[in-house]
Amino acid sequence: MAARLLCNNLTTSALKLSTRSASNFTDVVFVGAKRTPVGSFHSKLAPVPCTELGSAAIKGACEHANIKPSQVQELFFGCVVPSDVGQGPARQAALGAGVDFSCAVTTVNKLCASGMKAMACAASILQLGLQEIAVGGGMESMSRCPFYIPRGEPPYGGFFAKDALVRDGLADGFTGKLMGLCADIVAEEQGITREMQDKFAIESYKKSAAAWENGHMQAEIVPIEVTAGKKKYIVDRDEEYTRVDYDRLPKLRPAFRKEGTVTAGNASTINDGAAACVLTTVEGAKKYGLKPLARMRAYGDAATHPEKFAVAPSMVIPKVLKLAGMDVKDVDVWEINEAFAVVPLHSMKTLNIDPSKVNIHGGGCSIGHPIGMSGCRIIVHLIHAMKPGQIGCAAICNGGGGAGGMIIEKL
Repeated sequence: MAARLLCNNLTTSALKLSTRSASNFTDVVFVGAKRTPVGSFHSKLAPVPCTELGSAAIKGACEHANIKPSQVQELFFGCVVPSDVGQGPARQAALGAGVDFSCAVTTVNKLCASGMKAMACAASILQLGLQEIAVGGGMESMSRCPFYIPRGEPPYGGFFAKDALVRDGLADGFTGKLMGLCADIVAEEQGITREMQDKFAIESYKKSAAAWENGHMQAEIVPIEVTAGKKKYIVDRDEEYTRVDYDRLPKLRPAFRKEGTVTAGNASTINDGAAACVLTTVEGAKKYGLKPLARMRAYGDAATHPEKFAVAPSMVIPKVLKLAGMDVKDVDVWEINEAFAVVPLHSMKTLNIDPSKVNIHGGGCSIGHPIGMSGCRIIVHLIHAMKPGQIGCAAICNGGGGAGGMIIEKL
């Protein structure tokens, strides 16, 4: 009976949370936010398991928050393709960072929105009063995803291997269609041309290059020391933005269908990396002497038909704006994940968002898109890029037709 009453009380509290007014979201604050560099596919970060990347991000975020990892009471961490990583990837990352054995840890898989969902879970735990300090984030080593062969007797002619990255990360779980093909179809339906997508991608690369050159990215980075055989080196910068050929990009062939408009140049790349945020309540920050960096104003999810995932951010953005008591014009800085250029282009077109405020230092096309990391990376960047008093909105689509959204205020 007592257990049933407790469950009922928690359920009632959770239901109230999901419908709380904007003012009730303001009791959660970010006190630490860091990420690793984003490595290119089979490149500088490829020798590093995703759990070690996660450990580095968690440890870096805790240092940024001026807390010991052992002070973290609960941790949620995204990982989309944990094949051959070992049991409990998030637990491995947490303990590797120095988090105490007593810390509750959960691995989150909401595909590309995993990192953002992990932060939402952390915020919910804090709002329910169950913990005082929590971490949310995500990690992925797409370079290390293995191939699958079926268990059982070998068929005549041998085994056929499946790519774990494609099977569990980059293809629709219902039809097997590649995410890029689905995005291509949405682009055609929404009148988003090849020229529009290429122009957006080129601008993304130029913004990322300028951001690094002007010192706008360095503060959010945790350098990674890599050992590859006898070689040792430090990775402290993103790789992808340096690998563009501006003359070649508009000439690339369509990647997913002959008459398509999505190419390798106007889509995100395959990457490695991790990001983490430390969250607490206003009361928790006072209790532990922590400096709030940003305030959580709203978070939520939206969903549509699985093959229409590219339009889902334009559905979740109005939802979180309403929860925060805001309008599009109230947002100073936007981070709309560039899984494909068509995604932010659709959101900007549908919601009449000022392009000059979107992905001001580049995005997935130019930085890269480690799928378990990106939902947290875009929040980490907002925290570091915004000025005090500014409002930031982040949104990210995910396979299965979903999207996550979050609004924060820089303090």
